[in-house]
Amino acid sequence: MRLKLKKEDNSQDNIFWVTMTDLMTALVLVFMVLFFYTYMTSTYERLESGIEQQKAAENLEKSLKEQNIEATIDGNKGIVKISDLELFEINSYELSEKGKKYLNKFAPAYFNSLFTNDYLNKNIAKIIIQGHTDSQTYKGKFSEDEQYMKNMELSLKRAYSVANYMISTQYNKDNGNKLRKMIIVEGASYSSPILINGKEDFAKSRRVELKLVMKNEKKQQEITQQEQK
Repeated sequence: MRLKLKKEDNSQDNIFWVTMTDLMTALVLVFMVLFFYTYMTSTYERLESGIEQQKAAENLEKSLKEQNIEATIDGNKGIVKISDLELFEINSYELSEKGKKYLNKFAPAYFNSLFTNDYLNKNIAKIIIQGHTDSQTYKGKFSEDEQYMKNMELSLKRAYSVANYMISTQYNKDNGNKLRKMIIVEGASYSSPILINGKEDFAKSRRVELKLVMKNEKKQQEITQQEQK
């Protein structure tokens, strides 16, 4: 007599695994959609920011030319570079009379170009005023470390002098409270020289830069910093 073995019913297990597979597939699709949406939104914001910064740069450049003011403007990056010769005497952080006259014209034109642009007015997070020196300043008078830090001090004090004076100029004071919360002063010593054909251009390296940080950029920086922790 033969005994029939009862075949186990695995249908319930099969249903479970099919359900889990469908769930995982759905989660992957949701993740991909969210990633794509975030990427496209971020890309659009960067493009819009770049376009508006370019518009502001063009308006600023036009205004400066009308007043015969020299400055290098990079509209794509939202950076304005001012030569130290326009602002200071050699190795000094105190504004020269020429520098004060320069800023009396430059500051209102710069601030107004930002705050009359609706997009920039709403989306600027910070305005960084950053001083730069060259690698020849104080060379031979101190050790390399001391020279670097002396230049750090000079670059920081120059940036502060520019920021302090710009706030006192005749820009539209309706934006004063907002402006005070935006301005940051930095010194970079000679860490970011201007290179021409691979060699440092000492005159162009000595400068003060004004940089814009947009709210979407600041948010991205915060996310990146959190990921690195």
